[in-house]
Amino acid sequence: MKEQAIGILDSGVGGLTVAREVMRQLPRETIYYVGDTKRCPYGPRSMEEVQTFTMEIVQFLMGFPLKAILIACNTATAAALDLVREQINVPVLGVIEPGARAAIKATRNHTIGVIGTQGTIRSKAYERALRQIHPGLAIHSLACPTLVPLVESGLSHTAMADKVVGEALAPLKKTSIDTLILGCTHYPLLTDSIRKTMKISVSIISSAEETAAELSTILQHQQLLSQQRFPQHRFFTTGSTETFTKVAEELFGNPVIVEQIDLGSLTVG
Repeated sequence: MKEQAIGILDSGVGGLTVAREVMRQLPRETIYYVGDTKRCPYGPRSMEEVQTFTMEIVQFLMGFPLKAILIACNTATAAALDLVREQINVPVLGVIEPGARAAIKATRNHTIGVIGTQGTIRSKAYERALRQIHPGLAIHSLACPTLVPLVESGLSHTAMADKVVGEALAPLKKTSIDTLILGCTHYPLLTDSIRKTMKISVSIISSAEETAAELSTILQHQQLLSQQRFPQHRFFTTGSTETFTKVAEELFGNPVIVEQIDLGSLTVG
C-alpha cells in the first residue's frame, strides 16, 4: 500500500498549488490530480451541487489504488469533507483547518482576513475553524467571485489581474487585519497582485504548506510513506487541457501531460 498514489482534487487548476507543495515535502509520493475545470467555479453553486461534483471526482479517483485523498478546494472542503470521510476508507484531508492553524500562528494583533468563493465564505467554515482554536479573534471575511475565473483564464500574471484583485480586496484595506488567509487554492496564483494591493506588513497565508505537512504526518504515522525514487504523477481535467497544461507547467517548471476525462461516464479520453 505504501506505493499507492495520493488523490488530489479541485474545482480547477487552483489545487495545483497544493499538489506542488505536496511534491516538495513528499517527493517520493505519486499524485493523481483531478481538476473539474469544465464546471468551475464551485463557489456560486449550491452545497448539494458541490457535494455531487466532489463525490463524482472521488469515485473516479477511487478507481485507482489510493492511500489518501486531499480535497484541495476550500469550497468542496466546506461542503463535502465530512461526506467523503463517511464513504471512503482511506484518510481524507481538507484545506480549511490547516489554513486556520497557519493564520493563528502568523497573526500578531489577532485580526485575520479571509477571502474565498461565495460558497466558502457563506459556509463560515473558516470562522468556525479559527474560533474553535482562538475564540477571541476578530475575523473579516470577504467573498471574491471575480478571482477564480481570472486564474482559470490564465490571466494570473497580468495588469488585468492587478486591477481585478485591487477592486475585489478594497474592503479589506479599510480594516486592521495583519494576516490574510487565501481561502481558495486558486488565490496563491494571484499572490503578486494580492501583495501589491495589501499593506506590506500583512502576512499572506496559503494552506498548502500546512496541509502537506499534515498529510506527511498522517502517512508517517500509518507507515505509508513511499520509498519509490521516480513517482509517475497523472493529471486529469474535465475541461480544456491547453489552459490546464499552461498553468501546470508554469507552476512545476517542467512539461506536464494532462488527460481529459468525462466524469459523467467515468472515462479517460
